[in-house]
Amino acid sequence: MSFWFLLSMVGLILVVPVHFLSVEHSKLDGKYGMEKGFKIGAVLGMVSGWGFFLFLIGLWVSPQEKFSIQILGVSFLSLPLSHLLFATVFLLPGAWLGIKGVTEMGLKAAETHRADRVISTGVYSKVRHPQYLGAIFSHIGASFLFSGYFSLLVTPLVCGINYILCWKEEQELIREFGEEYLKYRENVPMLIPRFGK
Repeated sequence: MSFWFLLSMVGLILVVPVHFLSVEHSKLDGKYGMEKGFKIGAVLGMVSGWGFFLFLIGLWVSPQEKFSIQILGVSFLSLPLSHLLFATVFLLPGAWLGIKGVTEMGLKAAETHRADRVISTGVYSKVRHPQYLGAIFSHIGASFLFSGYFSLLVTPLVCGINYILCWKEEQELIREFGEEYLKYRENVPMLIPRFGK
């Protein structure tokens, strides 16, 4: 494993506690007051959000062993076009989920991790955390696009981190919105949409 890959992986892990602090709005407001607590939370949210994004990119593009998938002895992912076609299956929905999540929530709320209401329409009516689901899809797609062997190997870690971030955000959302968020949580799955309903 290259230094850059290890740095990206460690960075991704170290972003988690910063994110945890950024979503603890009640604690920040109680400790520093509403205005200063909001600003501190916003800065921590920006650092953790952009850090998460940049460290994910680091996993994809850092020097690492390459892979190709073979079926019956035939390598069908050895051509860049094949990589692109397979990666697109994950990258397009990943990008769509991320963009829709941000546009429906609003850029300010997405950057600061501070929602002013429970959003239950649009993509949020199918999944509670479209941006994190989009990050998982994008990670898988980019790992195939760049044929990143180690990047693909750490997919369970990326999924686990996304789940932990969702769980932590929901603890704060329950504190902030109470019964309204609990009802929303009952009806909409966290990361795996139910399309039949």
